[in-house]
Order: sequence, then C-alpha cells, then structure tokens
Amino acid sequence: MSDTDETTDTDATDDEPTEKRLVSGWHGRYYEDFEVGDIYKHPFGRTVTETDNVWMTNVTMNLNPMHFNEAYAAETEFGERLVDGTFVIALAVGMSVIDISVNATANLGYDDIRHHNPVFHGDTIFAESEVLHKRELESRDHVGIVETELRAYNQHGDLVLSLERTPMVLKRSHADPSAAEPPGWPEGIGTQPEDL
Repeated sequence: MSDTDETTDTDATDDEPTEKRLVSGWHGRYYEDFEVGDIYKHPFGRTVTETDNVWMTNVTMNLNPMHFNEAYAAETEFGERLVDGTFVIALAVGMSVIDISVNATANLGYDDIRHHNPVFHGDTIFAESEVLHKRELESRDHVGIVETELRAYNQHGDLVLSLERTPMVLKRSHADPSAAEPPGWPEGIGTQPEDL
C-alpha cells in the first residue's frame, strides 16, 4: 500500500505530462516496527578523512598526540595517527539513526562501548544494528524502549567498534506520519496536498 495523497496515470510516457503527487519518503521505524533479532545494515559507508580527525581533536580538546602529531605517531606501534575514538562512536551512531532513532524521543544510554581495532585516515566505516530487546513502559504509553547493539566495520571487514544503544522510540499511533508532514517538518512547509 502506497502512502500518497494523490494518484497519477501509470500509462503516461516520459514525454507526456503526469499528475503530480505527494509521496512519503522514509519516516523511520516506530516502536512497533522493531523485532528482537532483526539486524539492520545501515545504508552508505563513510570514508574517514584527516579533516574529520583534526576537527574532532580540536573541537573536543583531545590532547593525545596520537591524533594530531604525525612525527609522534610514526614512532608508535601503529606507525601513523589514529582517528579519535569518539569520532568513530559519533559516526557509527549517526549512521544508525536512519534505521534506529529517527523517531526516538530520547537516547537513554550508550553501554559496553568497545574499540576492537584502530581506525586510520582513509578507512571507510560501515555500520549495522541488531535489536536485542524491546519493552513497553507503564509510565508512558506513547513510547517504548528498544535496546540495540551497534557494530561498525572497516572496508576490510574488521570490527572496529561495538556498543549497546538504548533509545526511547515513539509509537506509530502517536506519530501520525504523512507525506505532507514527515518527521522533523513543521506543518505547512513545502508542497502540500492542496498545491497539487
């Protein structure tokens, strides 16, 4: 079933004008959509650049020379600078948002964080999340808690990071998503059904 506010002629060719329609994009998962044991491979890898690492170390005032001093890092067991681990965490969590927490009302915790292998400039990171547990809340009927394990890998398939993440996720019945007002859009902004 398509979530559209208008229909269009499916027999039209590329040269013929068609009716415009407002079609829903991805609204993210709601509490009801999560099933224990599901694994979501998050779309798109992201190559880590030297700029990412320099900015992160400067912004967070991380003074470990492993991240910004090439001469120092060259003398270590790694032979080059390492990417700041907090950047790797932020990147992997960010990659998971599209599948896990677009509709989160709060992140309750990040637990059991482990850096399994170093990340270097030029590495491409990929992430996936597994649903470990979910539960209803007696105190809040509009959300539920979803516990996930987030895993990040480099382009060689090496596990570089794992952590448990626990968002409180909105229930679909309280979200009322639509093509005209997807998550994060204020009412009345952009194309509306009456514009078509």
